[in-house]
Amino acid sequence: MSEANMVLIGKKPTMNYVLACITFFNGGAKEVNIKARGKAISKAIDVAEVVRRNFLPGVKVKAITIGTDQVQPHDESAQLSNVSTIEITLRR
Repeated sequence: MSEANMVLIGKKPTMNYVLACITFFNGGAKEVNIKARGKAISKAIDVAEVVRRNFLPGVKVKAITIGTDQVQPHDESAQLSNVSTIEITLRR
């Protein structure tokens, strides 16, 4: 999978990420990866569903991978904390 076909979900509105996915598919990409961590996971799912149901009905969910990342808080003396992750691969 090419790193160029990756959409990292953050704090922007959902439709910004939907547009990014559609742009990749219209540019000839066969697969698009949607990645998110923590609170953005629900937005990643929304993005995948909006792309699939409203804009590109031929796109299917190829794979969903969940996991956990350990992140260091800003305070160096604090413990590592776990953050949930999701990766959704859409395929045309």
